[in-house]
Amino acid sequence: MTDAAPLTGHGHRPDGDGPGRIPDGQGHIPDRQGRRPARKAPRVVIAAGLALAVAAGIAYAAELGPFDPGPAVPDPEATKQARAFLADWEAGRMSRAAALTSRPEEAERVLNSFTAGLDISGPTLTAGAAEAGEDGTVTVAFTAKMPVTELGTWTYASAVPLRKQDDGAWKVDWALSLVHPKLSGTEKFRLEREESAGPEINDRHGNALSSRAYPSLGPLLPQIAGGSGAGPRGAVQLVDRATGEVKGTEASFGKKSDRPADKPVATTLDATWQSAAEKALAAEADGKDAALVALRIDDGEILAVANSPSSGFNRAVSGTYAPGSTWKLVTTSALLLKGAVAPDDVVDCPKYLTVGKRFQNVETSEHRGATFKKDFTTSCNTAFISLRDKVGDQELGDVAGKYFGVGQKWNVGIPSYDGSVPTPRDETEKAASMIGQGRVQANPLIMASVTATAVSGTFHQPTVTGDAGDTTTTPLPREVVSQLRDLTRATVTDGTASVLADLPGDVGAKTGTAEVSDDAPNNGWFVAYRGNVAVACVVEKGVTGGGSAGPVVRNLLGTVPDDPS
Repeated sequence: MTDAAPLTGHGHRPDGDGPGRIPDGQGHIPDRQGRRPARKAPRVVIAAGLALAVAAGIAYAAELGPFDPGPAVPDPEATKQARAFLADWEAGRMSRAAALTSRPEEAERVLNSFTAGLDISGPTLTAGAAEAGEDGTVTVAFTAKMPVTELGTWTYASAVPLRKQDDGAWKVDWALSLVHPKLSGTEKFRLEREESAGPEINDRHGNALSSRAYPSLGPLLPQIAGGSGAGPRGAVQLVDRATGEVKGTEASFGKKSDRPADKPVATTLDATWQSAAEKALAAEADGKDAALVALRIDDGEILAVANSPSSGFNRAVSGTYAPGSTWKLVTTSALLLKGAVAPDDVVDCPKYLTVGKRFQNVETSEHRGATFKKDFTTSCNTAFISLRDKVGDQELGDVAGKYFGVGQKWNVGIPSYDGSVPTPRDETEKAASMIGQGRVQANPLIMASVTATAVSGTFHQPTVTGDAGDTTTTPLPREVVSQLRDLTRATVTDGTASVLADLPGDVGAKTGTAEVSDDAPNNGWFVAYRGNVAVACVVEKGVTGGGSAGPVVRNLLGTVPDDPS
């Protein structure tokens, strides 16, 4: 024990009056008169030692204090292997996922049959805590969100067991219960669908809509029907493998409708615009993943929702993207609202600007001595970032919510992601948020709405069913709206959105290029308005907005020359 040395006399022990007394040859410290202390001190030491020993024994028995080794710490390599397995399974790379297990052939067969047999597409598998077992195994918990096509999402919890092999490597210790805790050699899952033709769904003019005629509406029509109180229903059931007897229901989807089966569901969609939007993506997106939304400016009614590919995830309405420079509509609004800048003010546009990291313009362009209007029309990142001190840390988010409705709960009529503008965590992130990067998140639905609000001054919650939402916003001042319209118009006539320059009428636009990662091509963005219609398009890995998303929007507006009634 570290505090026992002074009791045995090794070294000096000063008192409160002066220098310490020197021990005699036997290690005893004499008092001031030179007398040796009484011999009962060793008994105190022995007694103290016994007390400590007894206490230590009690502590050891109770597994307390320094004698408790604590829980075993999971090997990080095991956790890494579990996460790799889940990532491959999530991405549909079944053979790669199975190769990480102790029984690859069986694992691949089961993973494929589980997802295909239950019509699961695009699962989300989120790893949780890791725990080390007494036998040397490691278990990593995970949450599974399994979207069942046209029905809904089945969510449950399970765990990945891992065992160290003779060669020191970790493998997933394959078991059926890994896939789902109730999956076993005697019980399996079965998907039961309740066949229902469902109600007819019409566009704004009473024209029937179908997934055959408009492929992008395939995933949306059941959601619209479901939102109207009808739609497909089904269940995931646990059944006996041998007899087929139902042992229980794990998930139920859909509900019965109070609507008469022969009563159609009306939508705000326009068959002409929907068809043109799908054809524009097919013709101009170059086979890349892309999405587009067109809506009416004066009431927020959605005219078209198109995705490429047309089946599966609805990236147009539910996607989460950095909107890139199209977000400068919001940033510019924040600056204009407080008079922090005017279109004719000089705001230099250098090639680079460092704020924790180096920011640059597309193709490292620069415009020395440029006005703010020039910065907007050429989409100068460094100029906008240089104005970051003109707005408060929370101000972009406040403006986005107060005037544009971004981040509020929208009642679109189909599942939607309604945007997020978190408060920046540092100056670098604030700089990024000024140009629609960092943690700012949006999608074509949000950016079409932002465009409509910017050029009209009033937010109208987007809807596909005509139902008004309960969002609360404040109109933009008329002067700000006039400046935004001038800036977006100049972007078409003299800036990066020149792809629309040959279209007749009052057409305005804003381009955007959004970084995804250091080793992936940028996403291309393009937003525009013409008459009473606002459009937003994103092309993943499109490199630039003007070069990838711009032609899509040009194709659409050129094909449908008239605004819908």
